[in-house]
Formats: sequence, C-alpha cells, structure tokens
Amino acid sequence: MRLEAAHEAERSPGLLLWRLTMGWQARQRAALRPHGLTHVQFVLLAVLVHAGDAPLAQATLADRAGLDPMMTSQVVRALEAKALVTRAIADGDARVRLVSATAEGAELVNKAVVDVEQVDAQVFAPLGEGVSAFARDLARLLEHAEANSPNAAGTTSWTQERPGEAPAR
Repeated sequence: MRLEAAHEAERSPGLLLWRLTMGWQARQRAALRPHGLTHVQFVLLAVLVHAGDAPLAQATLADRAGLDPMMTSQVVRALEAKALVTRAIADGDARVRLVSATAEGAELVNKAVVDVEQVDAQVFAPLGEGVSAFARDLARLLEHAEANSPNAAGTTSWTQERPGEAPAR
C-alpha cells in the first residue's frame, strides 16, 4: 500500500465512524456495568420508559430501538427474568407480546441514564457548540440510510437482516 493511500484510509469517514463507535460503546458498557445492564438492555428499557405507561408491542419496541426482533425477544426475556419488564399477551392476538417497564426497571434506567449522558458529554465535548449540528448530521445520515435500505419485511429499518445475509449480533 502506498503511503498516501494509508493516510487516506486513516481519514475515511467510515473508518473514523467505526473507531469512534467502538470507543463510545466500550465507555457505555463500562458506565452501565455497575447498574447490571448491557447497552442493549438499557436502550430497550429507555424506549419503554420514554413510551410512558402504555405497553409497547415487542415488534414496535424492536423497531423503535433499531434492533433485530429476535435479539429484542431474547433481551426482553432477560429483562423479564430480572423483573425489570413485564410481558403480556395482547387481547385479540396471542402472537403479540406487550412489554412494559416495571417500577424497578424505570427506576434503574433513570439512574443509569445519568451515567450514559455523562459518557456522551465526555465523548462529544471536543465538538463544543458543534454537537447539535453533529447530531443533526447523524440524524440526516440515518434517515437516508433507512430510506434507502429496505429489509426483508419491506420496511426501511436498515438494522434488520436481509435475505441471504447472516444476522448481525
């Protein structure tokens, strides 16, 4: 590889995003460890708490969190075993599971969010006043990616696996 090509690779937006994401995830995992939560568990609980008192269908929860439905099912079972969520069968459709955060789950996620937000503040501090513009740019990229990446179900959540692809875990 030529020296110029190696330098260009180091400045690749995809590689930079990958490296930043990996470091951010490691810090989030460390911040959530004392709360006994994985990052995925935290995200699912936060979505449920944000939804308020109304339970969410498990499929809706997966979509709002941007997660694979199978992974969501497995993580919800783990949260249920910890008494942080409850699941109930929907009236009129035994295939649909409604998920709600318990009082303990809401309390835990409200404590954990302080540490999660602290990590975000530390990671994004170098942007200063530019953090809002950065968040808008990320949202624009995500909207574009979702709008242009239909999944097997014909929806636009690009985090879902497609036919012939191995599931992302």
